[in-house]
Amino acid sequence: MNKSDIICLLQTLKDRYPDVKTQLVHNTPFQLLTATILSAQCTDRQVNQVTQHLFARFPDPGALAGASLADIKELIYSTGFYNNKAKNIKACARALLDRHNGQVPDDLDLLVQLPGVGRKTANVVRSAAWGPVENSGGFPVPAGAGGAGAGGCLCRCLLAV
Repeated sequence: MNKSDIICLLQTLKDRYPDVKTQLVHNTPFQLLTATILSAQCTDRQVNQVTQHLFARFPDPGALAGASLADIKELIYSTGFYNNKAKNIKACARALLDRHNGQVPDDLDLLVQLPGVGRKTANVVRSAAWGPVENSGGFPVPAGAGGAGAGGCLCRCLLAV
């Protein structure tokens, strides 16, 4: 597939699906970031069930950074890989407080410096919270993009254009 084929494919997708939104339920960029970290190897449906309870107890970076790892692990257990995810979301919340006044940065380079945040997570959060990602041809990058299969291929095509 060459660049013009990719652009044509992307335009067709944009025409058919003009309003792509993440399925992760969130009220703030922080909640979106946390939910996206939890979504690794987990369905959006399961993440939404977990975050309903997680965000009721720990709705912002200050609350989550101050939570015990045991409490976080108990709440996120069903997402899988809960030990690493708990450490990452707690450390991410702490880093947001320490480095960014509790705010999620919209800059890719700053996002990927946060614990548990790679380029895929950063681009998903940027796209869903602030609009289309640079180098995506103006197309939103939905949560779940970038992994195996057709969605991953599409994401790599989006970022390659």
